[in-house]
Amino acid sequence: MSYPRVASLKSAAAFRAHLDRSAIPLAFDDELAPAPASPLAAPIEVDGVRVGNRFCILPMEGWDGTPGGEPSDLTRRRWRNFGVSGAKLIWGGEAVAVRHDGRANPHQLMLSATTEGAIASLRDELVAAHRDRFGANADRDLWVGLQLTHSGRYARPDVHDRPAPLAGARHPILDRRFPNGVRVLTDEELDRLVDDFVAAARRAWNGGYQFVDVKACHGYLGHELLGAHAREGKYGGPLDNRTRFMRQVIEGIHANVPGLRIVVRMSGFDTVPFRKRGDGIGEPEVAQSAKATDGIGRGFGFGVADSDEHLDAALEEPRAVLRMLERLGVRWICVSGGSPYYNPHVQRPALFPPLDGYEPPEDPLRGVARQIRATALLKQSCPALVFVGSGYSYLQEWLPHVGQHAVRTGMTDFVGLGRMVLAYPDLPADVLAGRPLRRASICRTFSDCTTGPRLGLVSGCFPLDRFYSERAEAIQVKNVRAHMRV
Repeated sequence: MSYPRVASLKSAAAFRAHLDRSAIPLAFDDELAPAPASPLAAPIEVDGVRVGNRFCILPMEGWDGTPGGEPSDLTRRRWRNFGVSGAKLIWGGEAVAVRHDGRANPHQLMLSATTEGAIASLRDELVAAHRDRFGANADRDLWVGLQLTHSGRYARPDVHDRPAPLAGARHPILDRRFPNGVRVLTDEELDRLVDDFVAAARRAWNGGYQFVDVKACHGYLGHELLGAHAREGKYGGPLDNRTRFMRQVIEGIHANVPGLRIVVRMSGFDTVPFRKRGDGIGEPEVAQSAKATDGIGRGFGFGVADSDEHLDAALEEPRAVLRMLERLGVRWICVSGGSPYYNPHVQRPALFPPLDGYEPPEDPLRGVARQIRATALLKQSCPALVFVGSGYSYLQEWLPHVGQHAVRTGMTDFVGLGRMVLAYPDLPADVLAGRPLRRASICRTFSDCTTGPRLGLVSGCFPLDRFYSERAEAIQVKNVRAHMRV
């Protein structure tokens, strides 16, 4: 199964013809408006927070911190790149574990009493880089936060290839992927973890961060608890119980760190887990227990849909969670979907799979359209909230055209960028200045930034960033990619 490369769709007519021919509902603007008239250049102000444009840098894991959880020179370089990107919203910058057993890898950043100063310095370097590039007062409308996380069933705190899962709930499909078993955290352990999140939030505030993201996406603990239908006790079953952990973390931060803003990045929709078929293409892996719920696995998961036709209905519980967050004073929401571990084509549409992935079972542009539509539907239901969309990197040359349309028509408030800024960190600045995009720097979703970590290496754009392509790890990643295509 093959799909045309986005780079081959060189005109608006060719791009639209492919979308129409494939029945992919993805709208875009043929022409980009110059700043300051561009919707992407418009500032936004909510509850006293002013953000200078509509580009957002999404949080990522670099696999390049120290064993103790402090940033390395590679981490600092990436954060300085965020500063020169031109984006005015830095959504967490990095996924930072609140304690050791919640680290997704042995080199993930961790916020503790011993690392607090070093992680605070990341923000200082980002702001300094932003001022150097855009002017001494440029940070007046720059908003920088930190994403707080516990990796739950995907924790690997000590050795990169030794899982140490601490799950939020049993799952009939995912549990089978851990041959040494999965331990489910007790209610008492979750109670204590709430305190760890609050303590990390206080440290973030002390370090100068203006907000924290209480992470609830991509199969990690906060997300898994939202779908813990079959879990017994106060953290499972009815939605009120499944949101208890998120609610207690937010209430605890409000009570103990009152000046700190709280945002939430959430997998607003999901699908059943996928596996690699014999021909290398992804296919759904549906357990009988999931089929029994009505064919779409709602007994296991959060916002699970079996098709795009049922996406709107699958957003019923996510809408309820957003209404709860609004009542708790959370106004800023970043919408993602799925997980990089069990349905990566949903979470990060790409033409080329990472080491542990599969060939896409659909045109990746369909995955982009799904994320944009889900964000638009949730925004329509909760108009008082501010929304950041995800999944834009696969659009490549057409990213600003689709992003401009989405912001202009009210489908989202911000265009979120992840992988793209590893390859092309200053894409927002070029778009806002009206400069042509540098085609040689545009992320082509080769997925090397994921394959590297799957090998226990750092994450970076090995094909396009000369800094990384000249590192020794680049040869290992290239050899693995060549082997995958044989």
